[in-house]
Amino acid sequence: MKRFILLLVIAFGTTLFVSSQTQNAAVDSSKFAPYWWHSKDMYDHLPDIKNEIVFLGNSITDGAEWFELLENKKCLNRGISADITEGILLRLDQVTRLQPKKLFIMIGVNDLSRNMTPDEVIVNYRKILERVRTESPRTKVYVQSLLPVNPATGMAKNHTNKTPEIMELNGKLKSLAIEFGHTYIDLFSLMADSENHLPRSFSVDGLHLSYKAYKVWADAIRPYVK
Repeated sequence: MKRFILLLVIAFGTTLFVSSQTQNAAVDSSKFAPYWWHSKDMYDHLPDIKNEIVFLGNSITDGAEWFELLENKKCLNRGISADITEGILLRLDQVTRLQPKKLFIMIGVNDLSRNMTPDEVIVNYRKILERVRTESPRTKVYVQSLLPVNPATGMAKNHTNKTPEIMELNGKLKSLAIEFGHTYIDLFSLMADSENHLPRSFSVDGLHLSYKAYKVWADAIRPYVK
């Protein structure tokens, strides 16, 4: 009788767990486009090439050919268009399992476009850095600032109207990087014009980057990649 009750409890618990996992998957699916899931699936299964230099982020990272820009075949692009800090947390194990030599992170502008506050974004960012420290302790982490945007284009309006929030978040990212002992790279100041906007020559839509902008970015981080 006791054995029967024990088996019944285990079966009931398993059912609840499966049900919970299914519900979570449904919730997660509603937040991310098919491209995100397809990219995640690819990155989950690509082989470990050892001593990787990983670039992690959203479409701004996704849009670059890093190993060509930096002339280093160890550079792996793990950016996914439209990604947010929650998405990074959901797929971070695909990075930490590699135990990469270096990790360059840029994430947060899409969170701000969804009206998250800089304080809310930094909570998730802290979780990212804590997990990297625990799961891949030998990885050298580089926290890159968010880039400036330009509202004058009239495009990507939920992103390009966030200059004050971007600047506030960058200040918090710098403090967080210092707290964790990581290198903070201020790309915002390097790319911003006198109005703290992204120059029109750097972007068509005021958010995503031209080759000229990526070249500035690559040259700025080149000393850290070597």
